[in-house]
Amino acid sequence: MKNKRLDLSYSQMKWETIFRRLLIFMGVVLVLIVVGILITLIKESIPSVKSSGFGFLWSKVWDPVQNIYGAYPFLIGTLLTSFIALLLSIPFSYAVSIYLGEYNPKGWLSNLLKNSIELIAAVPSIIYGFWGLFVLVPIIRQIETKIGVAPYGIGVLTASLVLAVMIIPYAASLGITLIRMVPSALKEGAYALGATRFEVIRSVVMPYTRTGLFAGVLLSLGRALGETMAVTMLIGNTPTLAHNFKDLIFGPSNTMASVIANEFTEADHEQYLSALVELGLVLFFVTVIINLIGKRIITRFTNN
Repeated sequence: MKNKRLDLSYSQMKWETIFRRLLIFMGVVLVLIVVGILITLIKESIPSVKSSGFGFLWSKVWDPVQNIYGAYPFLIGTLLTSFIALLLSIPFSYAVSIYLGEYNPKGWLSNLLKNSIELIAAVPSIIYGFWGLFVLVPIIRQIETKIGVAPYGIGVLTASLVLAVMIIPYAASLGITLIRMVPSALKEGAYALGATRFEVIRSVVMPYTRTGLFAGVLLSLGRALGETMAVTMLIGNTPTLAHNFKDLIFGPSNTMASVIANEFTEADHEQYLSALVELGLVLFFVTVIINLIGKRIITRFTNN
């Protein structure tokens, strides 16, 4: 006599095997895509590597006419704009996360803020570039005039401010979800011991979610490192590096992504094109290194 329960078990095992193999296949495909991107970057940047060697990373001169290429100004510009934007965005991201996750998870104001965050994430970067040009640049010029800096308006600070607005939704959205997932028993126990809401957030919610919140910060940083269009419109696009702190923050600069976007179509010979591809390779490794450092920190927090 045929056993229907046994047949069902065989059918379930068959679909379980298919599903597991499908997941493995997708994972392998993703790894192959990343490896393929890396191999392509390395292959296309070989002429530049042979010509400049490791000096490409430390050279401060970028002169395609003389075939002299150095990534140092663009590396500094990329890291500077990204970390300034990250420092500016973290207080707002955490504040929004705590307010919507703990203080006001429901209601019209909560829905308004959620929709605003989603809208910020969905707006194309070129729109942020236009907003920065017409709104932020005049304000920054007034500030630069008062502090005795050349009133360019465009520069590292302007690009960082726009980047900060752009990356707020990434950390905020993840933070809201994590804070709402904190077990109620932990918070109720703290309240029962006489803790205020602020003390519960400081001593229970934040320690419980710190790993995920830091992951959101890493996600924001990765977004900032690779942003191109808005930064290209606002950073000034100069290959020179400022010699004092004020000019470094307020003056024009360039990032690896923006110089690639600006000059890729103008690369009229092999070494020029290869140097731009090598910039992309450097940006790839910078992103990987920062993510590895972040994962190391997350692992340390988790273990502790």
